Amino acid sequence: MNVIDTEIADVKILEPRVFGDARGFFLESWNERVFAEAGLPTEFVQDNHSRSSRGVLRGLHYQLDNPQGKLVRVVSGAVYDVAVDIRRSSPTFGLSVGVELTAENKRMFWVPPGLAHGFVCLQDGTDFLYKCTQFYEPRHERSILWNDPDLDIDWHLDGIVPQLSAKDAAGTLFRNADLFA
Repeated sequence: MNVIDTEIADVKILEPRVFGDARGFFLESWNERVFAEAGLPTEFVQDNHSRSSRGVLRGLHYQLDNPQGKLVRVVSGAVYDVAVDIRRSSPTFGLSVGVELTAENKRMFWVPPGLAHGFVCLQDGTDFLYKCTQFYEPRHERSILWNDPDLDIDWHLDGIVPQLSAKDAAGTLFRNADLFA
């Protein structure tokens, strides 16, 4: 597995080794030994799967208590995936990084605890999978407004008008959000 560093030290882009031929392909999306050797988490407690249409934007989500690390990937379609460092003590506080994840490129994105996470679907019928290091706790979940002017995230919308849940449309401004120390 190729592990690619990003501008936020703990956030990684992962490229699995893909073995393909005329029949299709095979890849390991997670291997405890490989992840441990790369300094990545080896204990996950929950797997999630969402399907969304083009233009659906989910995020920016995080759990203040029991923060989740997320290993995310796309198995059908494409997303632009974003992580925002919301740890006040971090040298990259307020910085965001993003990556296009597609069924074709088979890349994965590691978003560690202490970061807000979101994605926008670039194709209809996008299936998004993610492994979490902590259980989902709705009472601890927070949402930062996806288009917060202080974060100035380029969502690579290319004319797409994002579709938001009521919760995400009412997200908190970054400057007013409950953040990590």
